[in-house]
Amino acid sequence: MISQDLIEQARERIASHVLRTPLTRSTSLSERIGAQVSLKLEHRQLTGSFKLRGATNAVLQLSRLERDRGVIAASTGNHGRALSHAARAVGSCATICMSRLVPENKVSEIRRLGATIRIVGSSQDDAQEEVERLVAEDGLSMIPPFDHPHVIAGQGTVGLEIVEEVPEVATVLVPLSGGGLAAGVAAAVKAMRPEAKVIGVTMDRGAAMKASIDAGHPVQVKEYRSLADSLGGGIGLGNGWTFRMCKALLDDIVLVNEGAIAAGIRHAYEHERELVEGAGAVGIAALLSGKLAHPKGPVAVILSGQNIDMTLHRKIINGTI
Repeated sequence: MISQDLIEQARERIASHVLRTPLTRSTSLSERIGAQVSLKLEHRQLTGSFKLRGATNAVLQLSRLERDRGVIAASTGNHGRALSHAARAVGSCATICMSRLVPENKVSEIRRLGATIRIVGSSQDDAQEEVERLVAEDGLSMIPPFDHPHVIAGQGTVGLEIVEEVPEVATVLVPLSGGGLAAGVAAAVKAMRPEAKVIGVTMDRGAAMKASIDAGHPVQVKEYRSLADSLGGGIGLGNGWTFRMCKALLDDIVLVNEGAIAAGIRHAYEHERELVEGAGAVGIAALLSGKLAHPKGPVAVILSGQNIDMTLHRKIINGTI
């Protein structure tokens, strides 16, 4: 488990490198469910997602030699962008391995930050195999997108900020994929407010953490294209951190379908005036689709990212998807 102390230390370490993002009240969602709903606007982070917190915390703890050799990771897009940003900030360089399912807008942004890009296979697992090969051959420092204590601690700082701003928070909805954000947020929230419920929300196709928890051990799942593309990929059969933490700390996992995710993106834009990607909209999707029976308030919903292809966003807003 990651302790509150480690998360507090991460906050001090990354404070000058990341934003403390706003937490704002949603009148429309509050009226809809009959309880106070606040939105944690983590999609406004410097690289457009929460991933910068964990990547920065990990990079800042590398030795000078490790930084000089360079860092590497597999990514569905947002971790790659965050790691490239964090590496460049300390004079290092990043190599990012991605599958063909990663949207081009995310690939091009990583390229803009100066990273070396490898497109490998059709799954996160394929990309991870390339990472492991390059680590063995070139001595690069691997910073995984989720299953790493420094990454989890960095993501947990989101949870600290939520409880500090809404001390009476009763329910926290957190996007769930490999579990770095969910594990870190749950650890922070439950350390400060044990009675609060932390609920993971993910797409209903290829939900690796849900399948793994149901099976009692990490399992592989087939990857599908989804509006919530950032939530794709497996958790790793050798998962050492996030599986156990999510299994122990999450109170529930909720699945939402593609239609609900599109509705969440539209609601964020039309009612909250926020531009979010599919993964960032799953918490809103869960509330709008009634997936949570009478959620106890106050409710905090993490909007985790905004790095959506704008052509796709326009189609969703116009109702053609």
